Amino acid sequence: MEQTLELQYALDTFYFLVCGALVMWMAAGFAMLEAGLVRSKNTAEILTKNVALFAVSCIMYMVCGYALMYGGGFLLSGIELDGAASAEELTATVVAESIEAGFDGGSVYSNASDFFFQVVFVATAMSIVSGAVAERMKLWAFLAFAVVMTGFIYPMEGSWTWNGADVFGLFNLGDLGFSDFAGSGIVHLAGASAALAGVLLLGARKGKYGSDGQINALPGANLPLATLGTFILWMGWFGFNGGSVLKLGDVASANAVAMVFLNTNTAAAGGAIAALITAKLLFGKADLTMALNGALAGLVAITAEPSTPTAFLATLFGALGGILVVFSITLLDRLKIDDPVGAISVHGTCGVLGLLLVPFTNPGVSFVGQIVGGLTIFVWVFVCSLIVWGILKVSIGIRVSEEEEYDGVDTTECGVEAYPEFIRT
Repeated sequence: MEQTLELQYALDTFYFLVCGALVMWMAAGFAMLEAGLVRSKNTAEILTKNVALFAVSCIMYMVCGYALMYGGGFLLSGIELDGAASAEELTATVVAESIEAGFDGGSVYSNASDFFFQVVFVATAMSIVSGAVAERMKLWAFLAFAVVMTGFIYPMEGSWTWNGADVFGLFNLGDLGFSDFAGSGIVHLAGASAALAGVLLLGARKGKYGSDGQINALPGANLPLATLGTFILWMGWFGFNGGSVLKLGDVASANAVAMVFLNTNTAAAGGAIAALITAKLLFGKADLTMALNGALAGLVAITAEPSTPTAFLATLFGALGGILVVFSITLLDRLKIDDPVGAISVHGTCGVLGLLLVPFTNPGVSFVGQIVGGLTIFVWVFVCSLIVWGILKVSIGIRVSEEEEYDGVDTTECGVEAYPEFIRT
């Protein structure tokens, strides 16, 4: 029995780490997607933001974020990683926890692997903000916000949801029937809420909206790069959703992982096709950017519960996300909320959709719980973000000058151009 438990421990820990690496690879997807959808003069800066925000997320979650979210931690709490324990001590821990769980599928894995899997989710939430505020935000103001978002704002709402803590001691979301399997609300809606607060204070890019209400297209510089980014995100999402099963070392978990992978893939496919058809009906053209965002919208929509729907329902849920994202992007443009990559619509609007779809296939979840949970996440993240963005705006400023925006933030913020051989006239 002891050897079997050791093998399960090793398998579950390794699976956790591989899924975490897949989610980390999503950072490359966000970087490529955003680099492809911004104009060439802003490419180096958006790439710098994506590299830096990932590093900031890792450090802040280690320093205080994990401790706030789960009541444990690494640096501030002084708790040593269990990887430093002896093999005998680890074996004893595995056996004890498995006996306590009654050998009925309790998750047993390394605390270090748990931290690694959690920290890449934090970085994902922050990556959502990056694209929405692209082309006109100061680099260091963005990174200052990333410190607060990853070290405090996200961990607090994560403690109320995945850790089951009471919301300010007033009510418990789990008791209300709230569930978010892999983070449609906890990760994606949170990132979109922070992005929305920043965009509202930041304002639109110069030339995006005419005085007569006209909406001007500011097309991205590299659609092949954006497409590559979408496929990287699609692939990384298997770790995002699949890893949230938390284990692989028994038959039930292995079957659950397979179903999650299947539903994740088919929801993305449904979202891409539905968005492409919707764009054709509305605009008369097969819009590539809408197809890309449709695939991502389908992924966000299924993330709240990828384990209980059938493959057909998962495709339908993804298609609903693909349709919704097209209308959401169009609506935000009419409201003059300038989001260069459609991040608020993909992750926010479809994040809400994902939460509301859960009760249809999971009878243990209530619509009331999902609504209250979604509102809690949105209000907390949006209000806190609005305060932080506001403080940054009045202190160091969050927007580059009009001249710097015209020249491109590559040269003014980074001192280097991504495509130096291009000549602009």
